[in-house]
Amino acid sequence: MIVPASLRELVAAQAQHRCGYFQTQEVVSGIPLTLEHIWPKAKGGADVEENLWLACRLCNETKGTLTESVDPHTGTSMPLYNPRTQVWSEHFQWDAEGTVIVGLTPTGRATVEALALNAELRIRARALWVEAGWHPPAL
Repeated sequence: MIVPASLRELVAAQAQHRCGYFQTQEVVSGIPLTLEHIWPKAKGGADVEENLWLACRLCNETKGTLTESVDPHTGTSMPLYNPRTQVWSEHFQWDAEGTVIVGLTPTGRATVEALALNAELRIRARALWVEAGWHPPAL
């Protein structure tokens, strides 16, 4: 099934046109965000509002069919952050420079690692956005 445009627009509005994982608006990145299945279709996830959120292509592709990952501090397998039902600031924060995402909880840390949220190129891009005054995003 192809997600109807009206459902995509509804989810985009709910997400405030931001990537669910690092909160940057698509207008800042200049690349349209994609619909992300929180529970992957490959694992039986449905094309319904409750299972959809916006994500940048890199987050969506890196997540793939992952639903959990290991917290690097505890070594425990944790569910990935759910941008639809969980509050970003309870699981993450920006470092002092506004370029690195710090995981505050086991779920946050596991998600940062699994989605490579602090990959070098992402940090370098965020540094430019900080210089321009576009980042970190106001939550």
